[in-house]
Amino acid sequence: MIHPAFLSPLEVEILDEALFRLVRPFKYQSAILGALLVIPEGFVTDLASIPRLPFVYWLYGGRARKAAVPHDFLYQVHPCDKATADWVFLEAMTLLPDLPALARQAMYRGVWLAGGSAWTSGPTRYTVLGNAARAVEM
Repeated sequence: MIHPAFLSPLEVEILDEALFRLVRPFKYQSAILGALLVIPEGFVTDLASIPRLPFVYWLYGGRARKAAVPHDFLYQVHPCDKATADWVFLEAMTLLPDLPALARQAMYRGVWLAGGSAWTSGPTRYTVLGNAARAVEM
């Protein structure tokens, strides 16, 4: 049986105030997918976009960055459906020791309810951000 796990450190460089690029491949093992995601060096992510509303950002901003990378990858590459990508986000958040269950559920529900446009535009963002030339291993 596959157990979910982050198998490498998350190493990014800042591109601007909202975008980050992996400087090393990032490996996430997902029990839900039954697969190892190898997110390639050079992949561009926003590390969990949280609305900049003061109270919402104070509660959730910057708290699930590691879990957001596989989720962003799944949203951009579409190797599964949106619901599965959202479940993988929740699965990955359970591995973050300082993220309470209430915060995990709120963030999961946020992507489940409001992630439709990000899901639809994901492949376009993948190409525009220069990720398309990268190898994808899953």
